[in-house]
Amino acid sequence: MGKEIALKHFVTVEDLSNDQILSLIQNAEGFRKQTRKVVLTEPVYAANLFFENSTRTHTSFDMAERKLGIQVIPFDPSHSSVNKGETLYDTLLTLEALGVQLSVIRHSTNNYYEPLINLNDDQHLHMAIMNGGDGSGQHPSQSMLDLMTIYEEFGHFDGLKIAIVGDITSSRVARSNMQALHHLGAELYFAGPDYWYDSQFDKYGKHVDLDEIIDQINVAMLLRVQHERHAGDENESQFSAVGYHEKYGLTNKRYHQMKDEAIIMHPGPINRDVEFSSNLVEAEKSRFFRQMQNGVFMRMAMIEAVLRGNHLGGLK
Repeated sequence: MGKEIALKHFVTVEDLSNDQILSLIQNAEGFRKQTRKVVLTEPVYAANLFFENSTRTHTSFDMAERKLGIQVIPFDPSHSSVNKGETLYDTLLTLEALGVQLSVIRHSTNNYYEPLINLNDDQHLHMAIMNGGDGSGQHPSQSMLDLMTIYEEFGHFDGLKIAIVGDITSSRVARSNMQALHHLGAELYFAGPDYWYDSQFDKYGKHVDLDEIIDQINVAMLLRVQHERHAGDENESQFSAVGYHEKYGLTNKRYHQMKDEAIIMHPGPINRDVEFSSNLVEAEKSRFFRQMQNGVFMRMAMIEAVLRGNHLGGLK
């Protein structure tokens, strides 16, 4: 059983120690095996504020909250007062006044959470914040479920060769994962178009051609091409799905060059026959669906840590 972790907020993997990451993985496994139970110290109400589209993360948090006995208050940004000019801070003040203690937020602005958790003396927001993804910044819950999936497979991180492939500069998943995996001792490689790579990532790993390492890696992490973040980019106007797939995607040929024990991951949604040959999405080495299953249990573990940090719940 993992250690009991208490966090006021959960906004970035950079705040976590290696021991905390491993404990969260163990706690999530406890929820999977139904050996871990949480008791709420009072009725808990949560709101999931997703200002960007989401299927997996939104639904997974909703399911995790309900499994923990938390009551979920519906929130639809398209019909909220945000469209009248209300700030995110004021929206949260309103929800808190109505009884919401926990908010999961996805927002297009990088680090949107900083002014919400680093308050001035005249601000009075006490709500717990969990980051469901901020712009191209962080995606801590996706990173944690990815780490859980890798750990289930190999039982460790140290020395694993992991390739993060694709639209890296736009990917909050890539940023969170490269930071966590580097600290955990994995050997990282980055592959994909040069114009979607930044030298700031050099401190975490090497930028290589995918074909140079495809037969050596333990994990291939494929990233969705985020066309919505490339508006006005000249490379976007020249983008070819077929060309990208052949040069940077997981083709059938590359799949068969991988080690027998290697696994393939993708945060979703998948652009079939772009990042991933369509027939490989459910192939033996693919862990796409296992990642989604793990997402519920890991988010339960993350929420448990925040409940404890705010004195709202603990182990049964």
